Amino acid sequence: MSKILRIGSYLLGRQATPLHSKSLVRSLVSTRAEIKLLQRRSLNTTSFLSQQQDINRSTGFLNGSSAVYIEELYQSWLTNPDSVHKSWDVYFRNYSVQVPPTLGQSQQVPASDLNKLLDLLRQVSPTGLMVDKSRASISSSEEQQVEDHLNLYALIRSYQIRGHKKAKLDPLGLNSSIDVTQESVQDLDPEFYSFAESDLDRVFKLPQTTFIGGAEQRLTLREILKRLGNVYCKSIGLEYMYINSYEKCNWIRQQFEKPSSGALTDEEKKRTLKRLIRATRFEEYLAETWSSEKRFGVEGCEVLIPAMKMVIDTVSTHGVDTVIMGMPHRGRLNVLANITRKPLEEIFCEFDSKLSPSEEGSGDVKYHLGTMTERINRATNSMIKLVVVANPSHLEAVNPVVQGKAKSEQFYRGDYDGEKVMSMILHGDAAFAGQGVVYETFHLSDLPAYTTHGTVHIVVNNQIGFTTDPRSSRSSPYCTDVARVVNAPIFHVNADDPEAVMHVCKVAAEWRTKFKKDVVIDLVCYRKMGHNEVDEPMFTNPFMYKSIKKQIQVLKKYSDKLIGENTVQKEWYDVSEHLI
Repeated sequence: MSKILRIGSYLLGRQATPLHSKSLVRSLVSTRAEIKLLQRRSLNTTSFLSQQQDINRSTGFLNGSSAVYIEELYQSWLTNPDSVHKSWDVYFRNYSVQVPPTLGQSQQVPASDLNKLLDLLRQVSPTGLMVDKSRASISSSEEQQVEDHLNLYALIRSYQIRGHKKAKLDPLGLNSSIDVTQESVQDLDPEFYSFAESDLDRVFKLPQTTFIGGAEQRLTLREILKRLGNVYCKSIGLEYMYINSYEKCNWIRQQFEKPSSGALTDEEKKRTLKRLIRATRFEEYLAETWSSEKRFGVEGCEVLIPAMKMVIDTVSTHGVDTVIMGMPHRGRLNVLANITRKPLEEIFCEFDSKLSPSEEGSGDVKYHLGTMTERINRATNSMIKLVVVANPSHLEAVNPVVQGKAKSEQFYRGDYDGEKVMSMILHGDAAFAGQGVVYETFHLSDLPAYTTHGTVHIVVNNQIGFTTDPRSSRSSPYCTDVARVVNAPIFHVNADDPEAVMHVCKVAAEWRTKFKKDVVIDLVCYRKMGHNEVDEPMFTNPFMYKSIKKQIQVLKKYSDKLIGENTVQKEWYDVSEHLI
């Protein structure tokens, strides 16, 4: 007891009395029991970790690094058991599968049933399912077939992830200003996966994670490569595989991979051509009439007007009746004239002081002004309200203003899901990458108190910021990479291909109405004039502007194409030009 009292005095910091002894004894006994319990738990944990290491060594292919691949195979197997190799069919039928597989933990699988599959998977590298044939011992044609199908699935996935790296996005053909890293892509070549020339005419079964086959489930490797190239490596570059939703990724694949998914009807082609004529002739009239005035025209990206109209037409068919828009100064006059149909006399009065405006002006310059109009949308024959928010010069500063205006309109109308009111914001490429307010606004986009239930962002990517080359103005490969932080899909498109632009805009509008999330359209174009019409860009960017001077106007290219394929007649085109 005296020993306990001495210990108690030390712990209490004062003289302990016999009254403390009983409680102190109980505490010491309890502490000793807890120590023994911790020791037992430590031994059990050590034993458990040792067992897990043995399991991981035997079934390493089921760990987190292959989670996405195995989940896609499992989803495919649930839909159609014949869509996967029979070894996977055996596995999925006989063993429980975690969806998604738990990161860092594996399930113990008896090697007796899966020896053949495990031997094959051990030959596979973690980077791209590329088999090192020098170390692999292929013992049968069946194992070779499994290996080739695994390689094919990896090839298709590489196109879905990195096909945009080879897309023909630049109308100027320079390609150095779009993806500034200029990274070479090796895993889009069949040779990377050990396919030879003799394999091109072999028939392969397509996985459920692609829709390039349409109604066909089997295609030759040659046809598979052709269709993948048409989808991912032509005028459209898709970035969406970072989105952590199988449903959303699959939806995007369906919109672009299905055969003939991007085809326009003859009526849609004619409507696109008419809108191109209006946009082009408006800029030409201003240039001829007020040649020394700043107007920040949209020459080089005239397809912006048909693109915006396609977005508005599509959302209007889904019930949207109000579109709140914000934009910088470039192209604003054309948007006011051809999108909102602001009276032309009001626009022209801003150029000539001798002309008297029909109403009192704001005092700001003409390419900062906004407007609000209500008009009939001819595509749906329904009324729609179009608002362009005034922007006092500082480019992206208008973004939160647009979102606030859209949010307030949704609130007061009781439009709690964004079914009636939506926002659309235009950006310049340099400002989109360079101004912090863009990042801040994106991070407000999905907060319950701030969300406007999805915004369509259109980047007018003329591959230059004032006079600065993109390689000297940003560290990210694309100017649109900031949008990846909110899992927004990014659709890059060559602005000299109007039909590709129309398809992208239609899909973007459908995405917004279906998922109520942000989406980005990157219109890769060029700036025909300098920063404004009185600048001479040959002093600061001679290499780029030598190419621009050789460019054929997009209206000329597209009209010749439609006349050549007999979609429109030359007489119809001439009449349309005179009527506009």
